[in-house]
Amino acid sequence: MENHCGLVTLQKEPVPLKGIAVDVSVQGHVATVSSILQYENQEESPLEAVFVFPLPGEAAVCRFSAKIGQTEVVGEVQEKQKAQELYDDALSSGQQAFLLEESSESPDVFSLSVGSLPPGEKASISLDYVTELAVQADDGLRLCLPAVLNPRYKPQGPDSAAGTQVSSVPAGSVPYSLSLRAHVTSPHPISKVESNCPLEPLNYLNTERTQATVSLAAGHKFERDIELLVYYQDAHKPTAIVEAPQTSAKPGTLMGDPVIMLSLYPEFPKRGMSSMTSRGEFIFLVDRSGSMGCKIHSGPGAQNRIGSARDTLLLLLKSLPMGCYFNIIGFGSSHEMFFPKSVEYNQKTMDEALQKVKGMSADLGGTEILQPLKYVYSQPCLPDHPRQIFLFTDGEVWNTKEVLDLVKMNSGSHRLFSFGIGEGASSALISGMAKQGGGHAQFITGQDRMQPKVMQSLRFALQPAVVDISVNWNVPKGVSVTPLSPPIRVVFQGQRALLYAQLTGESPGDTKGSVTVKYSLAEKPVENQLSFSLKPAVDTGLTVHRLGAQTLIRSLEMEERERDGDEKIEGVKEKVVELSVQSGVSSAFTAFIAVHKGDGKAVQGPLFHRQVPTPMMYRGSGMMARSFGYSSGITFHKAAPKKMGVLRSAPSWRSREMAPPRSIGCSIASSGWLARGRAEFQSPVPLPTPEKEPLLQLISLQKASGSWILEPSLAEVLGKPQEDVAKSMPAQVNQEVWATVLALVWLYGFKIEAQEEWQFLAIKAVSWIKAQNVANVSECVLAGNNLLGCQVQMDTMGL
Repeated sequence: MENHCGLVTLQKEPVPLKGIAVDVSVQGHVATVSSILQYENQEESPLEAVFVFPLPGEAAVCRFSAKIGQTEVVGEVQEKQKAQELYDDALSSGQQAFLLEESSESPDVFSLSVGSLPPGEKASISLDYVTELAVQADDGLRLCLPAVLNPRYKPQGPDSAAGTQVSSVPAGSVPYSLSLRAHVTSPHPISKVESNCPLEPLNYLNTERTQATVSLAAGHKFERDIELLVYYQDAHKPTAIVEAPQTSAKPGTLMGDPVIMLSLYPEFPKRGMSSMTSRGEFIFLVDRSGSMGCKIHSGPGAQNRIGSARDTLLLLLKSLPMGCYFNIIGFGSSHEMFFPKSVEYNQKTMDEALQKVKGMSADLGGTEILQPLKYVYSQPCLPDHPRQIFLFTDGEVWNTKEVLDLVKMNSGSHRLFSFGIGEGASSALISGMAKQGGGHAQFITGQDRMQPKVMQSLRFALQPAVVDISVNWNVPKGVSVTPLSPPIRVVFQGQRALLYAQLTGESPGDTKGSVTVKYSLAEKPVENQLSFSLKPAVDTGLTVHRLGAQTLIRSLEMEERERDGDEKIEGVKEKVVELSVQSGVSSAFTAFIAVHKGDGKAVQGPLFHRQVPTPMMYRGSGMMARSFGYSSGITFHKAAPKKMGVLRSAPSWRSREMAPPRSIGCSIASSGWLARGRAEFQSPVPLPTPEKEPLLQLISLQKASGSWILEPSLAEVLGKPQEDVAKSMPAQVNQEVWATVLALVWLYGFKIEAQEEWQFLAIKAVSWIKAQNVANVSECVLAGNNLLGCQVQMDTMGL
């Protein structure tokens, strides 16, 4: 076997994947995504193509089929080892076979092996999955089709040689295109559908605007993640959807009974700072691995990721309430703390932290999240100061499941907010950490600014939560309710909870049921009652059943991982396999296998192995291929066509030994990256720091208490000569009060569109002014408006 590492483009080597067509069906808060992948063997020998690709972390693969010529073979879910043996046996006997399997380390990475395609033959692969749509801070529901699979850092260890080969090309050079069409239905009217890619106009299908279609503009290259954002009217109203069972399934089983999905998305009252807590311990975990030195996007004027993180930390540090505690930890292959333990937030500690933030760079090697999280969780919590973790990363790790298990284990005492930076951040990692940690996930992609998204999460962290949640089912005699989801203990602002339950049995007369949801928000009780039919319409795609099955499967998988050796619960793995096979939903212990026996004749000739390249983000001026315990490129080898086994280095998480890490030629050197041992590398040569924009300059001048002082730097931001600023100050007014009023007038007068970024600074400033008991504040505001040419009212600023 010979490994060739490097970047592979269409010009250098033919690639069998020719195109992808995607059809999306959105139903309220969930979606079914159907993809068709067109393959063609353009070579003179039989071919095995392996495509490693990402799916949303919440996705459940539920159908897989392959069409060769006019014959379609539908994949079956089998126990993983059995499926792999069937695939290998089929290839070694010259049959065509297809294998789809989930990574054992990360639930958002799949490997599709297309085996033994004869020369000139075409194959059409059909893949369906169901997924929940993530809620955004502006009430939009996000569906992400991940195109970019960045290499994931694998920590060093005894098994670090094993891993997944990913063949990657620069995102703009992907040799296949994508078409996408979405059909949206909802109980509530559809307000709009947006995307980070050009869309055709939204087409409403009825006058109530509860059904619509939309599609990608023609000619789209699948070069980056595609985001669809769906907005509904009355988004916060709870809904209950009952789905009819599978007609062929046995009653009493999950697929043979109706399944109900309950959506709980509480609307929080608009409140001022009075509801914001001044208590809490805030830990900011910032990725300082080499990949954070990359541009945040590939467009003009893009800042690098670590630079954006520095600006965001400045904003966070200025926005924290007095009386809280904080610490900042940078992590990569190792981790470094700003303070030995969390310190109280005051002017001295804030200044010290800001000085250290200025020196932060992407210089800590590979991304290792597990160890810094273990360190944070090992530190004793402060009484009356709930600990909240803000974790920033470009999401390129390989031990996702281990990280999620750790976060879940500590969710009783720690709340975690996660931020995925750049294209290709793992949705399983970013969304999973927030879900298991009771926080909120944000993705910063394309032209997104990091600061407003982070401040949204800080607002969620400082506001009260929904507690004392109870769900009571009222169903007729003879019908029972079996929950498929773990119980919900708390819902924070920005979170949406979906609960699944199985309805077993029948009632001869009554066909109606109801569910009562009670909770407490801001110390006020809230109650919602929803009615539903026990005999829903039969015309369903089983989306709710499959998501309910996936929810139960993920819970059981986590239960299995939490126990080691002899403590393993008897039958948990078997229960997962049984549930996966019954529901047709993939799991860590199962795989889809399809074998096409054709005319019974074996495919003749040596078998070649091809890796279909996945788009990977640009690293600085060129591409960075990282040697993280797996190779990046195409692997060639031949195998005898008869019963001698198939020798290949499939990028699978099976027991295949991988080549040791090594640097990958000139593409690294040309882009300014230096490969080092243990996959640690240096950042690119830093570019000249651009001049800070006025808003960030003003923010950097604010004191921890919330005030500003009268100084030349402030006059420069305001765009006025020092003398004019001093002369315009009303008599008998404290200079610090005057400076703080001017800063507020400038913010409201010139930066109102960025209010989400500076709202906490302004609230602190107003609180500080009120504490000074100033008699002539109105005179100050009037003078400030005159000086700056604004018309900001006192009540607008909260004065």
